[in-house]
Amino acid sequence: MIYTNVTRVKSFFILGFPGLSQQYYGPVSALFFFVYLTIAIGNIFILAFVMCEKSLQKPTYLVFCHLALNDLTFGTVTLPKIISKYWFGDSIFSFHGCFTQMFFVHYLGSVHSFILLVMALDRFIAICIPLRYPVLITNNMISVLCGFAWLIPVSFMVTIVLHTLTLPFCKDNVIAQCYCDHISLTSQACGEDVIIVQVTALVMAMFCLLVPLAFILFSYISIIVVILKMSNAAGRKKTLSTCTPQIVITCLFYLPRCFVYVANTVGFSFSLDIRIVLVLLYSLFPAAVNPIIYCFKTQDIKQNLIKKMKNTRVGIEIKLSF
Repeated sequence: MIYTNVTRVKSFFILGFPGLSQQYYGPVSALFFFVYLTIAIGNIFILAFVMCEKSLQKPTYLVFCHLALNDLTFGTVTLPKIISKYWFGDSIFSFHGCFTQMFFVHYLGSVHSFILLVMALDRFIAICIPLRYPVLITNNMISVLCGFAWLIPVSFMVTIVLHTLTLPFCKDNVIAQCYCDHISLTSQACGEDVIIVQVTALVMAMFCLLVPLAFILFSYISIIVVILKMSNAAGRKKTLSTCTPQIVITCLFYLPRCFVYVANTVGFSFSLDIRIVLVLLYSLFPAAVNPIIYCFKTQDIKQNLIKKMKNTRVGIEIKLSF
């Protein structure tokens, strides 16, 4: 069959929440704007704070910086368009703009997964083979590993985008999501090649998610075994506290995704609105709360932050006394 509509598609319509009444557009857009501000302010603060504090320029915190940059970029790529839809009624997304957003959505998700792998490697060596840690894990080594985390998914995502571009789009071109992703775009395509494109993308996505997850599970299981073997209770607690932020951040990224995938596999179906909410939660919630975890669950950052606040308070009091 020949699809003549393929060259006529110039834009897509972002549906957002199909069951949302128009009277709630303002509050929803304000909520998304607040979420974006939270993501932007929190992650920019972490980047600036670590870069300005020489005492924090260590491998562990450099990984946090890469994760903060990833979260900041993801929020910037996904949220402005949906805010614009509900605030200004701008639901139209250009054809190439939608594909560009799709690339960054999946690329940044894959990068996040590989950065979590680097984070797990850092904690694995620090706790399981601590004597080798200063030699194996340096700032330069972390920079190289995180560089690979940003580089590896590029070829996979370019392949997915180019493969999807070969499809003819001949449906209503409505994206049933708050941003353009692969599932939403391919659902608007026609032809026998759609299933091939979907399966190819799924295999690549599973590689980018499950390969890091396998090593992450191995690392944290090994860490827990080492901690349980410690005879000193205070030592166990102190050692566990050094990897608690990493474990929480990893769980926030993987557990909601696993829940959605398992639910779909066992045949538990969600309504479209609920599915969109779940996708937004596991996509944006970690980006918003990760900076809070860095500040309150990481001793060095928390102590430096408290010290800065005390110094600022003392400086203000001295100025006021004059």
